[in-house]
Amino acid sequence: MALVETRDQAAPRLLAHALHSQIAMHQAYGGVVPELASRDHIRRVLPLTAQVMREAGHVLADIDVVAYTRGPGLAGALLVGAGVACALGAALGKPVLGVHHLEGHLLSPFLSADPPEFPFVALLVSGGHTQLMRVDGVGQYQLLGETIDDAAGEAFDKSAKLMGLGYPGGPALAKLAEQGDPAAFKLPRPLLHSGDLDFSFAGLKTAVLTQSQRLRQVSDEEFEARKADLAASTQAAIVDVLVKKSLAALETTGLKRLVVAGGVGANKALRAQLNAACANPRRRGGVVRVHYPELHLCTDNGAMIALAAAMRLQSGQQRALPAASFEVKPRWPLDAITVATA
Repeated sequence: MALVETRDQAAPRLLAHALHSQIAMHQAYGGVVPELASRDHIRRVLPLTAQVMREAGHVLADIDVVAYTRGPGLAGALLVGAGVACALGAALGKPVLGVHHLEGHLLSPFLSADPPEFPFVALLVSGGHTQLMRVDGVGQYQLLGETIDDAAGEAFDKSAKLMGLGYPGGPALAKLAEQGDPAAFKLPRPLLHSGDLDFSFAGLKTAVLTQSQRLRQVSDEEFEARKADLAASTQAAIVDVLVKKSLAALETTGLKRLVVAGGVGANKALRAQLNAACANPRRRGGVVRVHYPELHLCTDNGAMIALAAAMRLQSGQQRALPAASFEVKPRWPLDAITVATA
């Protein structure tokens, strides 16, 4: 939940935001349980709204537009947000605006201390999506490449589960990888030399499963002793593909800016390798500026949705509409966003 202020054409300003994590609730199940997630959303959304308004020093009547996540995502959770937003809009007599989840991630670096400028290449890396986009402005998105199976975040999470690291797996694997040797295991880099900008991580997950089984066949002690090396090697394979494909996208487009967004964008190894590669003056295409969201805004949050709504309204790419019957889009390609939808 978040409140953003816009004045004329000045950059939107984040007044306050609040986030409730469901990690503890889902840990017992090893992943997100959609029904539990939706029910928890119902309990949390209004208290978080009150908290944000209180911290921002405003009341609900001060709101001009109510924005919500329209998709993509879990239908139940989306319906909770859409229902509350449309009810709030109707009660206040204010228009509502449905926002694309991935557009929120893509624009989230504009809330950072080092905001980007258009145009740029965007690497969207999260638990459910891995895409490379050319971004020429708000609402001007060209898909350059995407995963044909598992996303990078899924590769982190599923590999972590195979190693018995629990939930959420990605951060646990990255932390364990700090103690290991990234060259200890020779793991595949699918589609690394495919000549296009698509990704594939399902084969890597299978390779991690095979290595885990081999280590366990020796002994459980051997598996535990080598687990950090396997985690480091897994992370290295994922990061290697993401970095090489991002550099290829920059060379293909000729652009000099790269934006990295989504939960995996918080990964330290990914940031370090991208920064080093893009700062290299000998790199074909020269030096590239890299922009990230603030660490606390990498995962899903209300601030990025409020920002995306404000930027779309400012740019004239979209208008808010009167609150009415609402619709969500669990499956909604980012490059299929249309103007003036709600």
